Amino acid sequence: MEFVDGRFELREIQKLEGHSDRVWSLAWNPATGVDGVPSVFASCSGDKTVRIWEQSRSTGSWDCKAVLEETHTRTVRSCAWSPSGKLLATVSFDATTAIWENVGGDFECVSTLEGHENEVKSVSWNASGSLLATCGRDKTVWIWEVQPGHEYECVAVLQGHTQDVKMVQWHPTLDVLFSCSYDNNIKIWADEGDDDDWVCVQTLDEFNNGHSSTVWALSFNSSGDKMVTCSDDLTLKIWGTDLTRMQSSDGYAPWRHLSTIAGYHDRTIFSVHWSREGIIASGAADDAIRFFVESEDKDGLFTSKVDGPTYKLLLKEEKAHDMDVNSVQWSPGEKRLLASASDDGTIKIWELAPVPC
Repeated sequence: MEFVDGRFELREIQKLEGHSDRVWSLAWNPATGVDGVPSVFASCSGDKTVRIWEQSRSTGSWDCKAVLEETHTRTVRSCAWSPSGKLLATVSFDATTAIWENVGGDFECVSTLEGHENEVKSVSWNASGSLLATCGRDKTVWIWEVQPGHEYECVAVLQGHTQDVKMVQWHPTLDVLFSCSYDNNIKIWADEGDDDDWVCVQTLDEFNNGHSSTVWALSFNSSGDKMVTCSDDLTLKIWGTDLTRMQSSDGYAPWRHLSTIAGYHDRTIFSVHWSREGIIASGAADDAIRFFVESEDKDGLFTSKVDGPTYKLLLKEEKAHDMDVNSVQWSPGEKRLLASASDDGTIKIWELAPVPC
């Protein structure tokens, strides 16, 4: 792999300002950045707003195209685009989920989902866009079924975590849901039958090489057979499954711990995202962004190996932001672009590029 031998640098392309409070989360529109369609992403903040940013065809710079406001009354914690890129879901500390539709360039709130007792922390669409998941401080995970006419029916309220649920994420190809929590655990949920009987099929905890503190985020590799998780315990953990078995009629194939990336972070790791090329980016409370790749060389690596792969640090951007890095997200487009969001109220667009010889 070119990443193992080559030298890379992180170039700051643009710094985006506009939010008046910390920026919590970012989401690239999956239907943009390819086939000549300009890249678009959303950002959400403690200022109660969501901003839509679009790359200019002529200059290549990002501009704020819309500010979604006066819907949420408290911090907007997370946002996610539907697979078609036509809908944007946002969740807030005001206990609601808002669904926005792009109508001729104007974003309209077409639905508001209520049910969580208090702060909603994360939102995720499944691969087909037929299901939406939310989670929150009330320790629950909700699954919503998308109905015609912008109606959303709650089909399950999952109560398995014992603390605040930080993130929900659907598997990239299967209707299997993952949640991670302040209780140090990752739970995996699946529909056991035809009657929306969602159950926890596996818990990844400290007893099976899991995390020893809050799990903040998770991300899948491009094929969906590996997952990376990040934690307050200062580690990244790599998990793997037998995807062929998962896709077959045999049903569920358990996830197992493959390796732990330790020794690189000295503050909480808030965000992790795996690129389609296999580069893992992490954002942490030390204001830095780090990049990791799988490595054949096992000497001098801070990776505890079970029987899985080892990973090496490709690059560290020491002071990527002035404060905590809350979110790192790879662009779905052709270029190796990364967006980061911070407590400093800014968003930065970066390009990971080879150092010229």
